[in-house]
Amino acid sequence: MKVDVLLGLQWGDEGKGKVVDVLTPRYDVVARFQGGPNAGHTLEFEGQKYVLRSIPSGIFQGDKINIIGNGVVLDPALFKAEAEALEASGHNLKERLHISKKAHLILPTHRLLDAAYEAAKGDAKVGTTGKGIGPTYTDKVSRNGLRVGDILHDFDKKYAAAKARHEQILKSLNYSYDLSELEKAWFEGIEYLKQFQLVDSEHEINFLLASGKSVLCEGAQGTMLDVDFGSYPFVTSSNTICAGACTGLGVAPNKIGDVYGIFKAYCTRVGAGPFPTELFDETGDKIGALGHEFGAVTGRKRRCGWIDLVALKYAVMIDGVTKLIMMKSDVLDSFETIKACVAYKVDGEEIDYFPFDIKEGNLEPVYVELPGWKTDMTKMQSEDEFPEEFNAYLSFLEEQLGVPIKIVSVGPDREQTIERYLEDD
Repeated sequence: MKVDVLLGLQWGDEGKGKVVDVLTPRYDVVARFQGGPNAGHTLEFEGQKYVLRSIPSGIFQGDKINIIGNGVVLDPALFKAEAEALEASGHNLKERLHISKKAHLILPTHRLLDAAYEAAKGDAKVGTTGKGIGPTYTDKVSRNGLRVGDILHDFDKKYAAAKARHEQILKSLNYSYDLSELEKAWFEGIEYLKQFQLVDSEHEINFLLASGKSVLCEGAQGTMLDVDFGSYPFVTSSNTICAGACTGLGVAPNKIGDVYGIFKAYCTRVGAGPFPTELFDETGDKIGALGHEFGAVTGRKRRCGWIDLVALKYAVMIDGVTKLIMMKSDVLDSFETIKACVAYKVDGEEIDYFPFDIKEGNLEPVYVELPGWKTDMTKMQSEDEFPEEFNAYLSFLEEQLGVPIKIVSVGPDREQTIERYLEDD
């Protein structure tokens, strides 16, 4: 068996949680391979809304194994709050959720360091969520991190050493803090974590594959936030691309099957960083209002703009996408004209590739215009109902991106998801 990978192709917030929940009936296992509680996957079904931060979105399917892989960074306090809320709504996590011993722990002092580093940057802030993700990955790379498996072996000594090192850094930054409440909740989270199945996830996932089990790998954030290939330095601290599934779960490259790339019918971004197609007018405000564009974790208003096909083609290439999934098509239902960026103009020269630097101010998007469909699509249940103009938009995108659009979302609910039956199926 091979693993299929599902990931975002833009700057995150593409709607991955809903799609994983839709696809999980076809898989035996759902695994998260990177990121931390800065990622919020929103799912809506049966009149309820759930936001998952660290727990895989397959948790709502009762017979599935869910794995938090070694590439994830985990905050025990936030994990406990998230898991208890799900358990209160009737979902038995302790039977379904396995956690890699090699996943790194976000310490209380990591969150303080996150805030201190951002404060020290002044106007050059990256726009971090303040959850301690970056400092945790920094400790991982510098070989100073604590891992989930450490809580089972001489943990107090290891924690004390890491805390002391962090406090020295905070002192050098003249950052004042009170650790007591953060630590109290954190250690309660550690005890709670011990109730779960802590596993050698790389062995488990390869054993499951060898046993004929089907696996879906769930990415967090989006390709354009990848630490290597995104709009650096305004990126996250992990590899959000398809290759991250290999390193974040211990899966060999030859075990990768289909790669599902998710994108919105338009584009959004949260926090700082370049965004070539951002709209600062009534159209941008309208997209934001219709799409309810506020961060699931931070509550921050998302910046909105037209779809950027230069960046999307780049993401498709980097990830090796085999099937596309378009979200929030219904948000554009009322627009007379739809725009799509097909090139950039940089210092007067037109380019159709994603450059090293997309610094704000020196880049101008080049648009083509397409007719809007002016139709409410939220009640549609099959592609046969799609208006002609919407089908034209889909065909245009497929031609530009070179990959078929397999699934179209026309609303936030699980049921508002339409699978297209394409010639190569």
